[in-house]
Amino acid sequence: MAYGDTITIKEAINAIQEQEYVLPSIQREFVWETDQIEILFDSILRDYPISTFLFWKIKAENIGKFKFYRFLKNYHERDSKHNEPADLSNSKDRIAILDGQQRLTSLYVGLTGSYASKLPRFKKQSDHAYPVKKLYLNLISNAEEGEKLYDFRFLTEEESKHISEKFFWYKVGDILKFEDVSEANEEVMDILEDVLDERDIVFSKDSKKFARRTVNKLFNSICEEKNGNINYFLEKSEELDKVLQIFIRVNSGGTKLSYSDLLLSIATAQWKEKDAREIIHKFVDSINGVGNGFNFNKDLVLKSCLVLADIKDIKFHVDNFDSENMRKIEDEWGSISCSINATVKLLNHYGFNGKTLTANNAIIPIAYFLKKKGITEDNLLYNSSQAENRKLIKEWLIRALLKKIFGGTPDSLYPVYRRIINESGDLFPLSKLIEHYKGSTKSLDFNEDNIDHLMGTNYGSAFAYMVLSLLYPLKGNYEYHQDHIHPKTFFTHKRLEKLGITNFETREEYIVRFNSLANLQLIEAIENKQKSAKQLSEWLNEAYSNDKELEAFKHLHYFPVDQNLELSNFVSFFEARRDLIMEKLIDVLNVKKTVNETPALELA
Repeated sequence: MAYGDTITIKEAINAIQEQEYVLPSIQREFVWETDQIEILFDSILRDYPISTFLFWKIKAENIGKFKFYRFLKNYHERDSKHNEPADLSNSKDRIAILDGQQRLTSLYVGLTGSYASKLPRFKKQSDHAYPVKKLYLNLISNAEEGEKLYDFRFLTEEESKHISEKFFWYKVGDILKFEDVSEANEEVMDILEDVLDERDIVFSKDSKKFARRTVNKLFNSICEEKNGNINYFLEKSEELDKVLQIFIRVNSGGTKLSYSDLLLSIATAQWKEKDAREIIHKFVDSINGVGNGFNFNKDLVLKSCLVLADIKDIKFHVDNFDSENMRKIEDEWGSISCSINATVKLLNHYGFNGKTLTANNAIIPIAYFLKKKGITEDNLLYNSSQAENRKLIKEWLIRALLKKIFGGTPDSLYPVYRRIINESGDLFPLSKLIEHYKGSTKSLDFNEDNIDHLMGTNYGSAFAYMVLSLLYPLKGNYEYHQDHIHPKTFFTHKRLEKLGITNFETREEYIVRFNSLANLQLIEAIENKQKSAKQLSEWLNEAYSNDKELEAFKHLHYFPVDQNLELSNFVSFFEARRDLIMEKLIDVLNVKKTVNETPALELA
C-alpha cells in the first residue's frame, strides 16, 4: 500500500467525470444530506482535515471481474438516488473507491451537480415537492449561526438571486473553470461591481475585502496543487481477499458492510442474464414479508445458493464465487429461489416467524431437500401426499433449534446433510440424521434430562414457543400467541393474598412456577385477546358453554382431567400438567426412558 499521496479536489472531480474513479457495487448508495455537504466544504475552507481516503488500483485486465458504478451527480430523492452502472472498457487501469465514497460524492454534487430533496407537506408525486438546488457560498460575510464559519448553502437559482448588503451568492462549482487565483479573483470582483451598478446596493470596503479573501481561499482549497486536500492510500494488491478484508475494516462509519456484500458484488459481475444484486435484494424482501415477517438477509441467500447448487466448497471465500460457480447458481436460481420460498412458507405454516425462528440457517437443509426431491410449494403445503414430510421436517426443525446445532459455524453440517438427503428416498431423512449425529456435538437426540430442562423454559422465549409447537397441530392461517393459562397478573404477593392465598411459602410456590412451560399454552391471537386477564375458570365458563367443546379445549391444551381449575389449586394443576407435557414430549421426541432396576441380592 502506498502511503501519503495527495491530489487536489479539482483533480479528483476530473477523474470522476472521466470515470477514472469508480465505485464498486459493494458500496452503499449516497446517503448524505445537504447540511453534511455544507459542513464538509466549510471544513475544507477552514483547513480542517477531512480524513484519509482509500483507493484501490484495478488493472485494466481485471476490470471485467467486477461491477462498477458511476458517482451520483444530480441527486433527486424521488427520481435519481441510485448510481448508474459505469461503462468501462478494459483499455486502462481504474481507481475503485474503498473508503471515502460519501465525501467524494458530496464534493462532486457540490461542485458539478445538484440536490433535490422533498419539501414537507407536499405530496411525493408532485414535481414541485423537489426543488433543484445547487451549492452556493456567501462572499460577503461569514455564517451567522450554527457550526459553520463559511456560509455554504444549497439554494435554488431563484433563491441565489436574493442579494443584499449581507448576502452575495456565488455558485461554488464555478471556481473549477479558473486556472489561477488571480483570474478567479478578477472575475468575481467584476461581478460584484456589476451588481453595484445594477442595483441600489452598497458593499462596504470590508465586505469587498472579505469577498477577495474568500474567493482566494475557495480557489486554493479546491484547485491549488500545493493544497491537495485528498490524502489517500493506494492499495495495489491483486490479492482480492486482502482487499476485501481491508474494505470491511475501513468502512466502520455508518452501516458496516459484511463479507457477503463484497461477494455479492462479484456475483453481480459474473451473472450474465440477471442482476444478482437487484434480484437477491428483492428476494430477501419478499421472503421476509411472508406471514408475520422473518429476519433473513443476503448472507443466508448466498449461503443457500452455494449449498443448493451443490458447490463443493460452501465457505464464504472469494474463490468459491468464480465464474463457473456463479454461472451454475444463475442457471439454477429459479429452482433455488422457489425451494427457499417454499421452505419459508412451510415455516409460516408451522407458525414460525422472525421472533421464534432462532437460527435462520436451519432453512437451508429443508430447501435443499425440497429442491432435490422436486417438491413444489403447493404440494408441500396442501397435498396430502406430503403430510408425512411436513411432520418429519417440523420435528427435525424443532430438534435442531432446541439443540442449537446451527450455533457457531455450521458449514460442516451442509455437506453431510446433502449426502444423507441424496442417499435417501422421498421422505425427509430424520431418523438417518438422528442416527448419524448420535453422541456428537450436533446430536438431534434428546434424553430425560433434556426434557426436564426444557420444562423450565420461561414465557416469551422462542424456545418455549418451539416446545409448545411440538404439542399443537399449528396451521399457518392463524397467528398464535404464547399465553399464561392462569394469567400472570394474579401472581404477585399482594394479588394472591387478596385472593385468599394467605401463606407466604405457598405464594412463593405460585410465583416461582407461573412463568414456566406448564402454565403456558399456544392459542390463536383473537382468542388470547378475548381471554385477556380473566381467571381461568371464569373465562372457560364464558367461552365454552358446551361441555363437549370445553372437553375438547382441555384435551388440546393438555389439561389434567382430574384437576380443579381454580387458582387456589394452581400448584397441583401445574405439577399434573407438567407431567402430562413431559410424557408427550418423551413420546414425540422418542426419548428412551431410564429403567431403574433393583439389583438382585447375592446369596451367601
